[in-house]
Amino acid sequence: MQVAFVHDWLVTRAGSENVLAAMLELFPEVPVYTLVHDRQAMTPSFLDGHPVVPSFLQKIPQANRRYRAFLPLMPFAIESFDLSSYELVISSSHAVAKGIVTGPDQLHISYVHSPIRYAWDLQSQYLQEAGLNQGLKGMLARLILHYSRLWDVSTANRVDHFIVNSHFIARRVWKIYRRDSTVIYPPVDVDYFVCHPRKEDFYLTVGRFVPYKKINLIVEAFAKIPQKKLIVIGEGPDFEKIARIAGNNVELLGYQPREALRDYLQRAKAFVYAAEEDFGIAVVEAQACGTPVIAFGKGGALETIVNEKTGLFFEEQSVDSLLDAIARFEKRKGEFSPHEIRKNAERFSKERFQEEFKTFVNQKWQDFEQRRRVPYLKKNG
Repeated sequence: MQVAFVHDWLVTRAGSENVLAAMLELFPEVPVYTLVHDRQAMTPSFLDGHPVVPSFLQKIPQANRRYRAFLPLMPFAIESFDLSSYELVISSSHAVAKGIVTGPDQLHISYVHSPIRYAWDLQSQYLQEAGLNQGLKGMLARLILHYSRLWDVSTANRVDHFIVNSHFIARRVWKIYRRDSTVIYPPVDVDYFVCHPRKEDFYLTVGRFVPYKKINLIVEAFAKIPQKKLIVIGEGPDFEKIARIAGNNVELLGYQPREALRDYLQRAKAFVYAAEEDFGIAVVEAQACGTPVIAFGKGGALETIVNEKTGLFFEEQSVDSLLDAIARFEKRKGEFSPHEIRKNAERFSKERFQEEFKTFVNQKWQDFEQRRRVPYLKKNG
């Protein structure tokens, strides 16, 4: 069986790249096709031993940094790959990777982290926060996103089988593509993020400083409770904007190596998360460390947090709603058992993911092979 993987872009290691890494462990040395690849940013890389084939976008100066600016070209770029020599194509898609072109004698399985967020239900939010909700630039942005949606829907039929990272995304896939999908939760390195029962007197949040992560909301909330300490780990385009609203009780650490991240996750008395996530690996990593989570009660968090046992939810992405949840947590913080919280996180181990993914792929390949042999069997009686 000749196998190839397709991933949107390889310029940083985040949640979708961790999923890709776990899948590639099951397929040594297979090639990975991608729009752009930043070798320096991906070092040390899980891609060692896997040939990486970038699209023509790689030849554009600074494309690996400004790749989002080439959204109108992405469909054309992903369709430019010739994968006709492969029998099995596995795409890892949160943008356009699922739109790869395959033929009737090829099996295409797509692990969808999410349909293109900024083209669908989060369009208004993205345009407003990017300052593109009015004027000529706003009209052009809406036109580009309109055609992105048309292309996205039309390419859903190129996928033979969908896998998704949560039931939340399964509903989104059905809403947009009208296709059924199978939920296989992403892998979390629970062996690395070990439980630490002794907690210290600070709250923690981790994430990219981009609008939908709502880091600004968390920082604004803690500005109203100066007696509570918040540590923030992460970087991104909104860093300076958030730094300006941070109070003396908020410590912005920027990027931190994995060892430091684990240390803070283990020691924090609670992990605060305000984004509407597709799944939310950081939420599970915190629980693996025995740390309770205060999270916005929508999206993947509803599937990874046991309310009032491993964390608490707040109902609205607002400062007042978050402050209410923090107050409730303060009254009940002694009731959360680090070992019970850790036990919940163990449901999302890498070994569990790889076993479920391998079983799914093997079964679909066997079914595919059987269908391909039907004409031959009929002809030869």
